[in-house]
Amino acid sequence: MARIEKDFLGEREIPAEAYYGVQTLRGKENFHITGVPMSREPYFVQAFGHVKKAAAMANRDLGVLDGRIADAIIAACDRVIAGDMNNQFITDFIQGGAGTSTNMNANEVIANLALEYLGQPKGDYQTVNPNDHVNFGQSTNDVYPTALHLALIMRLRSYADALRRLQDAFFAKAKEFDRVLKMGRTHLQDAVPMSLGAEFHGWGTTIGEEVQRISEVMQLLHEINLGATAIGTSVTAAPGYPALATRHLAELTGIDFILAADLVEATSDTGVYVQLSGVLKRTSSKLTKICNDIRLLASGPRCGFNEIDLPQLQPGSSIMPGKVNPVIPEVVNQAGFLVIGLDTTVTLAASAGQLQLNVMEPVISFALFLSIRTMENAVNSLRTHCVMGIKANADRTREMVMNSLGIVTLLKPVLGYKQCAELAREGYQQGKSLHQLVVQEKKLITQEKWDEIFSFENLIDPEFIR
Repeated sequence: MARIEKDFLGEREIPAEAYYGVQTLRGKENFHITGVPMSREPYFVQAFGHVKKAAAMANRDLGVLDGRIADAIIAACDRVIAGDMNNQFITDFIQGGAGTSTNMNANEVIANLALEYLGQPKGDYQTVNPNDHVNFGQSTNDVYPTALHLALIMRLRSYADALRRLQDAFFAKAKEFDRVLKMGRTHLQDAVPMSLGAEFHGWGTTIGEEVQRISEVMQLLHEINLGATAIGTSVTAAPGYPALATRHLAELTGIDFILAADLVEATSDTGVYVQLSGVLKRTSSKLTKICNDIRLLASGPRCGFNEIDLPQLQPGSSIMPGKVNPVIPEVVNQAGFLVIGLDTTVTLAASAGQLQLNVMEPVISFALFLSIRTMENAVNSLRTHCVMGIKANADRTREMVMNSLGIVTLLKPVLGYKQCAELAREGYQQGKSLHQLVVQEKKLITQEKWDEIFSFENLIDPEFIR
């Protein structure tokens, strides 16, 4: 069963049960690029529903859209917002035309839902038309970026929550490990002692900084160009429409959207996407560093650092029996590498805009949504499958500290830099501990002074002792 729809390029058969129409079908046929349809990002579909609803409400209030048709469109948008029609959004994320196929996908689905609401058959565009009614006073060039801003905000909220939970997991481990003595390292060489808890607390703090950066960039997404239409001159939009549609969108979503002061600039500018992508790259870099640290601390178990044990999730080798690998930090590393590469995509696409429009927004949207989803999944995996199950090897870490020559730094106020350096070199060459050299052989300080300087409290929170 099929129905016939036509546009100025000719007629096409549309499946009778489909809510999309001829222009959506052409878009689907033309763009076989990622294999990822718009339906895979439900926040984006939901955002189009909100934007189209706000537009219909504004046009109804301004008296330029018949109230009966407007109410039908609004009811249709509610179903899109509810997620009832996700499977009808079939256009590929990456497409030519600056997102026109996706905008028309939304227009046609909403038009046919509105027709159904009015008791009319799908495709009866004389009654409710995708272009003349659903898209009244709009253009892809203001609807697509506005929906993208809204969808990104919704997606970022979920991602920020995942980061907060990871931060809490690091802080919980910091508290658990606050009495675990270990050696700090710089240049991968012994430095000075610290607690394992302090190391985990540092990771929690740095993740918290990323939540703040996300909050800051989300504020930039509140500025939209709804009502700019084709290039920012608001051609075909009724007087007062941009401000009214923006107000309706803010009320519908609970987000304080503001209309850009310069709609021409806002229609061609993609700077906010570059900034957001940069924040995602920054977080990816930090998580990569943390996961590298975790892998180092867990290395071994007998021929590496072996300071912590990770949850054992799967056999690590098809040839080496009993081997278990740090698979979660490894996969989070790979997720970070992907996001860092996608940042380059966003940068190149943002720089490719010409004159009054950047037609590369589809690939920007694909890269940003993929980055955020990937990072959120990676963060959740790191928290649940790794961090929460980490155990400390406290005896080993303390033994390494007390056998390290790096603790000689704490003697510098007492013995001076030159003598401490000589002691460290002698200990290294002769294989002797610092305690053996300083207290037992050379008797440079007493055992009581040694115990004072090298107490647990002074090792992790050193005071100036002479």
